[in-house]
Amino acid sequence: MMRLPTKVSLLGRSFRRFNAPTATCLFQTPTSAPCNRNDETFAIRSQHRSVGSVSKPLAPKDAGNPGLFSFLDRDATIAPPGYNRFATVPFSFLIQLSIGSVYAWSIFNAPLTREIGVVTAAADDWNLGAVLPIFSVCATTLGVTTALLGPWAERSGPRKVAAAAAVGWGGGLLLTSIGTAYHFLPACYVGYGLLGGLAWGLGYIAPVSNLMKWFPDRRGLATGLALTAFGGGAMLATPINEALFQLYFELPTYLGAAEAVDLVTEQGRRFATVGGELKEVVIATSNDVNALGYEGVPPGVYVAGTGNTGAAKTFATLGVGYFVAMVAGAAGQRVPHADWKPQGWNPPTEQTDAMITQGNVHHNTALRTPQFYLLWMAVAGNAIAGVTVMSCAKTIMADVFGAALPAIVTGGFAAGYVAALSGVNMMGRFGWAAASDYLGRKNTYYLFGLGVPILAALPSITTALVETPNPVLLYTFIGGSSLVVSFYAGLLSVLPAYLADLYGQKHVGAIHGRQLTAWSAAALGGPMLLSTLRDSSYKSAVSDLASSVSPEAFQAKFGAGIDQLQTLVDTKTVTIAHLMDVVPPGTLDPTPCLYNSTLYTMSGLLAAAFVCNSLIRPVDPKFYLENTTQTTQSPTSKQQASS
Repeated sequence: MMRLPTKVSLLGRSFRRFNAPTATCLFQTPTSAPCNRNDETFAIRSQHRSVGSVSKPLAPKDAGNPGLFSFLDRDATIAPPGYNRFATVPFSFLIQLSIGSVYAWSIFNAPLTREIGVVTAAADDWNLGAVLPIFSVCATTLGVTTALLGPWAERSGPRKVAAAAAVGWGGGLLLTSIGTAYHFLPACYVGYGLLGGLAWGLGYIAPVSNLMKWFPDRRGLATGLALTAFGGGAMLATPINEALFQLYFELPTYLGAAEAVDLVTEQGRRFATVGGELKEVVIATSNDVNALGYEGVPPGVYVAGTGNTGAAKTFATLGVGYFVAMVAGAAGQRVPHADWKPQGWNPPTEQTDAMITQGNVHHNTALRTPQFYLLWMAVAGNAIAGVTVMSCAKTIMADVFGAALPAIVTGGFAAGYVAALSGVNMMGRFGWAAASDYLGRKNTYYLFGLGVPILAALPSITTALVETPNPVLLYTFIGGSSLVVSFYAGLLSVLPAYLADLYGQKHVGAIHGRQLTAWSAAALGGPMLLSTLRDSSYKSAVSDLASSVSPEAFQAKFGAGIDQLQTLVDTKTVTIAHLMDVVPPGTLDPTPCLYNSTLYTMSGLLAAAFVCNSLIRPVDPKFYLENTTQTTQSPTSKQQASS
């Protein structure tokens, strides 16, 4: 029985359609089965249109024109049969080495705080508390990026993600260069903090997730390979940065020794007559000059606003160089075919480690498990010590040991300390990740708890240094801080494999991205904690030293009364180094103890992280995707993965 036509409206016009019990397919034969709109034959028919009495096929979308950037698509990166999985490692290294240079940020702390004074800070220079949060914003953006864009990165493939990271990292450094050159701090926050953090997040997760797919038989090795280069990025960047600073540095106008120049103090600022005009000047002490690390720079009076630290040009050079390196790394990214597995390897049917899951957990479901939050707190508590030391390494070394051991701790020595920590960071990432394949992820995290007594002991070293400057104390401090950085490196390199053990391999990239918000919290809170506690210790030390100086000596040294102490401190005219010139003989320099409260606090946070790791148990099977294992995927999981 024929059905009546149904009247429909389309774009304001009425049409009639006939509802037939069964649609007739193009090319259907009497013996063929009826078809529906899901049949391949219907798809063939849907690609034809009638023009008069002739049926012509519709051209597929973008046929013959795949698009300018189609080579970035995931399908274009699928490796051919027989592809050597180790071939993708060098290209991943290019990406990780570039973004890993972020750990050399402490190299920029000092130059950015004396962009105007060049040899020492001028009144209008940014203080350390204004500069340190740039790294923190960068780290926070990393966490937001990995949390929000982790699923997109998994879908898009490592080549497209790495290319986007190259644009963000190179462009962010160029914008930071402009902000530094024009002394416009917000541009530095947007360039390095936001664009750099976005690139950091994308460039970090893409190679890690991809290498874990290439090495399902050695997850710890995979993450170790990916993150070794990341950890070594600062080791490579440190000498490059120092060389660029040396190349671009310009000494400001020198007026002579402080005793030979007539100085005037107005509103806390120091001025001298230059060419018949009063010019703002800075007074560099021998410690200031020693911290620069440049030869032939005498202590004395320099005209503010002349010379150049070289920071702006260094940022610009790095932006171009890293962009080229990361684009090359992106071009070499390859993903394995969905059915690929290492030759001769079969997924184990029985697990000997109870912490290794038998199924897969969706990245949204993972947020409902207690293990996610316990591990989040374990990562945040462990990371806060390492990331704080890494981001402020050169500043800490110069502050703690520069005045006590000036013959040893020069600007070059402090830069070498940063490079050494970067080397430890690199080796720790590979070593701990590979070792976790045998020790187990949870047991490896237990070992990181050794950082608790180490950090608690470091303040006793700095206190002893005040009374008895001794190189042994210096190298003991370096050894202890290196171990803490090693634990921090292992923490991050073992994390992806730890997550894969808990939640399965299928959605580990997206889960890892969300878990990295813990690292961002540590990177945001750590330097801010250090800056706040150090600032409090610094003000207390200045106040104690100033109270021991006679009013006459204070007036003669700074050109103002002690009643103007706060103004003189704010304009950087009064510093601990300058006060040490006029305090009574035998007064101890408090500078090495400025970080003691920070070290004690970080030790406590590490202890809390140790407890959180001890509470982690295997994930309840009720959170698994239905009817899935590590090597199979059900229709249900496919639907969830696309949601």
